[in-house]
Amino acid sequence: MRAKTPIRSSAGWQLQTAKAKFSELFRRAHSEGPQYVTRQGKEAVVILPAEDFRRLINRQRQPTSLVKFFGESPLKSVDLDLRRRPDYGRKVEL
Repeated sequence: MRAKTPIRSSAGWQLQTAKAKFSELFRRAHSEGPQYVTRQGKEAVVILPAEDFRRLINRQRQPTSLVKFFGESPLKSVDLDLRRRPDYGRKVEL
């Protein structure tokens, strides 16, 4: 009986293995999380579930302006007291 070779090395899936075992790669991406595919020994791509990808994309989207960002912030309804005592500096002897 032939010994089983690991499908995924510690560095990730080699491109040739990923192509040959795509169904397994797909299954593991859903059950175990992101799967790294290497090419010539370097990480080239990451396969991840669509919901993880959507979450990453939504996190990267930012409002077009700072005013809009603060206007849409959940903290806009918090009443903050931003008053502070005047600071006249310190006394220095000359």
